[in-house]
Amino acid sequence: MSWQDEVDELRHREKLATAMGGEERIQRQHDNGRLTVRERIDALADANSFHEIGALAGKGSYTDDGELQDFTPSNFVLGTARINNRPVVIGGDDFTVRGGAADAKVGDKSGYGERYAFEMRLPLVRLIDGSGGGGSVKTLEMVGHSYVPTLHGFETTMRLMGQVPVVCACMGSVAGLGAVRTTISHFSLMIKGTSQLFVAGPPVVERGFGKPIEKNELGGSQIHANLSGAVDNEVDTEQQAFETIATFLSYLPQNVWQAPPRIENQDPVDRRDESLLSVIPRDRRQMYQVREVINSIVDIDSFFEINPNYGESLVIGLARLNGYAVGVMANDTHHHGGAVNATASEKMMRFVDLCDTFHLPLLNLVDNPGFLIGRQAEEEGTVRLGSRALMACYQASIPWVSVIIRRCYGVAGAGHGNADRLNLRYAWPSADWGSLPIEGGVQAAYRRDIEAADNPNARRRELEDMLEKYRSPFRTAEAFGIEEIIDPRDSRPLLCEWIELAYQLIPSQLGPKSRTPRP
Repeated sequence: MSWQDEVDELRHREKLATAMGGEERIQRQHDNGRLTVRERIDALADANSFHEIGALAGKGSYTDDGELQDFTPSNFVLGTARINNRPVVIGGDDFTVRGGAADAKVGDKSGYGERYAFEMRLPLVRLIDGSGGGGSVKTLEMVGHSYVPTLHGFETTMRLMGQVPVVCACMGSVAGLGAVRTTISHFSLMIKGTSQLFVAGPPVVERGFGKPIEKNELGGSQIHANLSGAVDNEVDTEQQAFETIATFLSYLPQNVWQAPPRIENQDPVDRRDESLLSVIPRDRRQMYQVREVINSIVDIDSFFEINPNYGESLVIGLARLNGYAVGVMANDTHHHGGAVNATASEKMMRFVDLCDTFHLPLLNLVDNPGFLIGRQAEEEGTVRLGSRALMACYQASIPWVSVIIRRCYGVAGAGHGNADRLNLRYAWPSADWGSLPIEGGVQAAYRRDIEAADNPNARRRELEDMLEKYRSPFRTAEAFGIEEIIDPRDSRPLLCEWIELAYQLIPSQLGPKSRTPRP
């Protein structure tokens, strides 16, 4: 006796599932410049590594004899795969079936995928291309009643954030809970021109406000990667999206019980880049390219920037030192002079949480003139968001090193490291610090003296010149107010030595933190 007939039936149903919404709807997806969900998974995963879960889920119609007559697969494709030979869980919406709406997913496949990633401690990649919530008011006609909104399985979604890497790609027009799911991640991205993210799409907005609006105008990637910060990165093509996802995951461990992976390094640890000796201008008002500083210190071609167009006064990203993964923060003087504003504060908080969750040691290159001041800064709540960023820094328990390359002022500057811990730091000879810069502080501290002078401007300059001699970082070093002043060219060798020690500490720190990252 053989079960071959049933196996043949199994293969037949699996083949029907791969047809998705049919040739016409697949063609429409291609005409809109988008791949299908199965094409996306094939492009993202290592060749022949995808193992599908729940391929038979869907809605079938049968003849009177019980033979399968027609089959519409679930519009959510789920499975395990490998990316760079490391196992992951991948789930993606199939827009060719009911526009990816959640009410066509059948049996909570997406929730099962999240539980699978959680229980098996595997990274989760969501390829989101649908509403992700109730789907459509057409559901009312189908089921004959409405419902009170709930978030089934949301606890698993939250707990995932504290245990495994979660990456989300907004692949199409994503609204409602689908948009929320995109943002509850450690890294998210959108594709220029072909993906949009909304709380509610154009038809709902038009109905509510009485004014038509185009979908890219309402929620295109140029909004969410640059202005709102709802997603981290913006890419040009779907293929670039898959490459970006793979690159991001390459820096992270599989879960919080593992250390971040190390790769072979060909960049000498004793490399001393001569450009670092002159990269910081002597004129404190002049700007410079901080990304050149980063690239001169970390392993060649290893810097992966995150959120480059949001909170632009702070540069963040992942890199490697002697092959070890490390988080990098640096102030960018080309935006607000490097001052930390509201958006940079939020960016800092999320990044520190990411590094702390996955045991990534953090390198902070400090040129921080303080929190941004002015009316707009006050209206944006810089002080509250800045406080949250400082709390994230002080709550982090990862190995942390700061290199003060120029300014370190005020409360924001005080967050360069954790003063209640070792607070390991080095300073370049160009370092400049204090509660306030002399140039602005003199006016506040000596106001009466200056105003009483016959020539207030001359008196102000006289006081500034008098105080200038105290500004030298060498005077601070005399008082052991800074532990080491170093030749900038020694930064890489010292940091490569530090990273070796840092990774020796990580095994004793593995496991989840007491709190999950803040999305």
